[in-house]
Amino acid sequence: MQRSRPVFLLAGAVAALGLTIGLSSAAPPGGKSKPPDVPLEIASIHWEYNATAQDLGVHVSLDGEDWKKLKITNPSGKTIFTVKGLGPYKQLGLTELFFEGAEPDLADFPLEDLLALFPEGTYTFSGKTVDGEDIGGTSEFSHAIPDGPVVSSTVGPGTAVQISWTAVSAPPPGFPDEPIHVVSYQVLVPETLDIIVPATVLSLTLPPEYSAELGPGDHPFEVLAIDANGNQTTSEGTFTLP
Repeated sequence: MQRSRPVFLLAGAVAALGLTIGLSSAAPPGGKSKPPDVPLEIASIHWEYNATAQDLGVHVSLDGEDWKKLKITNPSGKTIFTVKGLGPYKQLGLTELFFEGAEPDLADFPLEDLLALFPEGTYTFSGKTVDGEDIGGTSEFSHAIPDGPVVSSTVGPGTAVQISWTAVSAPPPGFPDEPIHVVSYQVLVPETLDIIVPATVLSLTLPPEYSAELGPGDHPFEVLAIDANGNQTTSEGTFTLP
């Protein structure tokens, strides 16, 4: 799935960047935590469901200035993720980080088991900057996941392509029956297009000049329904250019 955001790949790139990443089950010390010296500009954890492939996973994004280590704890205080810069990254620090957890097929990994691994509530991001200051933030994590929009496409005169989708106001069948409040839709054509529109918009026309650059044949696209809580669901489609 194409993304326009900066990504630190959590496999081969880890060694190249000089990072260590791991999971831990140790709970932080008891007591009420104090506010961080430096707040993260972005601290987000949310679900992404693929309604076409029927797989589900958790995405995390954060942004803050010059941190050298950071961890994420769940509502029970259990550490579920840690990252630490080594070598030059320990000295200079890091800023942005985005990663996707594995997205198991719900036919193989039952939905209720997956939801239980990531309980609802407040997730805490906490770490240290290169200057020794506390940096952190929190994210409210919900099991209210929107259904996938029903997508379609038409190719008009001059190969102008219109991508359309249905409004989303409910969760997928079998998911927790919680209120859904979609605030925007995101349209993706891999490698070439990434546009976010308000929830009132239900179609997007691609100009002939753009379509001409794609060339003839089948071209995949995705439309994501994005909830106010950050959870999002994608539906996949294809349009064919002559």
